[in-house]
Amino acid sequence: MSNIETQLVQGANRTEDDRTGAISPSLNFSTAFRHPGLGESTGFDYARVSAPTRALLETQLAQLETGQKAYAVSSGMSAIQLVFQTLLQTGEHFITSDDLYGGTFRYFGQLRDHYQIAYDTWNGAKVVDLVAQITPKTKLIWLETPSNPTMKVIDIQAVVAAVKAVRADILIAVDNTFLTPIYQQPLVDGADIVVHSATKYLGGHNDILAGAVVLKNQQYVSAFDDALITTGQVLAPFDSWLLIRSLKTLHVRMKTHTANAQAVVQVLTDLPGVDRVLYPGVGGMISFYLNAAYSVDAFLRHLTVFSFAESLGGVESLITVPAVQTHHDMTAAQREALGITDQLIRVSVGLENTVDLIADLKQAIAASRGE
Repeated sequence: MSNIETQLVQGANRTEDDRTGAISPSLNFSTAFRHPGLGESTGFDYARVSAPTRALLETQLAQLETGQKAYAVSSGMSAIQLVFQTLLQTGEHFITSDDLYGGTFRYFGQLRDHYQIAYDTWNGAKVVDLVAQITPKTKLIWLETPSNPTMKVIDIQAVVAAVKAVRADILIAVDNTFLTPIYQQPLVDGADIVVHSATKYLGGHNDILAGAVVLKNQQYVSAFDDALITTGQVLAPFDSWLLIRSLKTLHVRMKTHTANAQAVVQVLTDLPGVDRVLYPGVGGMISFYLNAAYSVDAFLRHLTVFSFAESLGGVESLITVPAVQTHHDMTAAQREALGITDQLIRVSVGLENTVDLIADLKQAIAASRGE
């Protein structure tokens, strides 16, 4: 199945035994599995190691991101932790793009302060500046593109070419949460690892907490297997089944997210009270700066379709204020340097009617002037 739309819909079909012919895969809750005899196994021994429903999901995730092996874990942060606990050791170094989800920065601070794993940041612009920060101890380059929340877009192919020309053993990892494999396939672009907060667009319904890691080749599979078996942050069977179900509509949802977002951007760009709009061109994520003469709190209180909530990527439209929510752990100076001001609004455009979404934003912005 070479086309991603068919992979999404058919990914778990024909995986049941011929006795039932079930189109939808069964949900298997078992944590223990019988052994036929000593030294014999059905392929499943204990659910922390492998489980049938999770295995189906992981096979589909690997196919969607064109990887060799995928891991379905309990959250997006668990996915990030799995990468770093597997690949980096005390005394080593990594480089990260500078505009990231606030929780990722918080975790990177722990790596630096408690495990003596150093890191430097790169602004995502000139690749030559990234290359200049590579040291003999550099093990990994971490990219989030588009970035959260200022929507910076990084040329993955250019990063891969420049970094691998210096040292072929440096790994490139990409957080692909915002665009998903519908609009971006980092492994095809040369990256080694893809990470998702599957809570977001892959799940898409604001009802699953999940993460995913996909490896481009087999080289690190054994190390990742050992790390995950040891720490056990695996995705539960029911959440795995829900994510399999949700993936069936990912391509349809992403097209509507994009169409709605593009329409919203067109209106916001010329709307009184909006100073600047940030949008990567596709996907459902927008950020904009509300003019200082307008009250962010009043804007939030007047919303009737959008919900003021700390997430993204679901069918329902959500609005977040990064400075007080996702990025509140950063210092004010760090936020200011990245453009994460108190007036920055992050919008996750959902699947509602476009007219209703635009009307809600317009009336809430108008009502917030001078309050």
